[in-house]
Amino acid sequence: MNALPALATAALLLTTGGCVNLERSRDLGNPNVPAATLAAQVCSNCHGLDGNARSPNFPSLAGQQKAYLEAQLRQFRSHNRLDPAGFEYMWGLSRKLTDAQIEGLADYFTGQRPRSPGPVASDLAQAGQRIFRDGLPDSNTPPCASCHGERGEGNATFPRLAYQHADYLYKQLMVFQRTDERPEGSVMKTVAHGLSAVDMRAVAAYLQAFPD
Repeated sequence: MNALPALATAALLLTTGGCVNLERSRDLGNPNVPAATLAAQVCSNCHGLDGNARSPNFPSLAGQQKAYLEAQLRQFRSHNRLDPAGFEYMWGLSRKLTDAQIEGLADYFTGQRPRSPGPVASDLAQAGQRIFRDGLPDSNTPPCASCHGERGEGNATFPRLAYQHADYLYKQLMVFQRTDERPEGSVMKTVAHGLSAVDMRAVAAYLQAFPD
């Protein structure tokens, strides 16, 4: 009399257990899901499987500085990053990530190879190159390379900028200049103050098509 219920219970456990595939899971609330799986099953929808985003609405993460990625994910998780284009997507996606998953995601994307989204107008890129390398002395704007590296590769919490979408970079410069929605970027708020809209477009274009 007790054999059938026992068999039914075992079958149920086997069935439900078979549905839990951690290597293909999109469960952002499960701390056991590997970071590489989350990168492939969730993050890739916007940022690309290899970290090179196709849409300029989303940043490319390939080759990004690990410390920067970890810091940004923690900012989203704690709701301290307020720019609308970011929090509309990332507050919900990051709210249950563990520290280990955040570190794993940073490792995954840092290890991907970045590539340019495409060419830009050469005259705009040349103007941007001067700003990136020399800054704008007349407005006391320092060169971007002084913090982000001669190759735009970034340094720790200063992000990699080379091969980023120009439209994305321009929007972020506007956020820094005109809002307080990225409080961790107080240095950039000061730097962006001396840039005109044309300057921002130029340096963003140069960074999208950064020379090899």
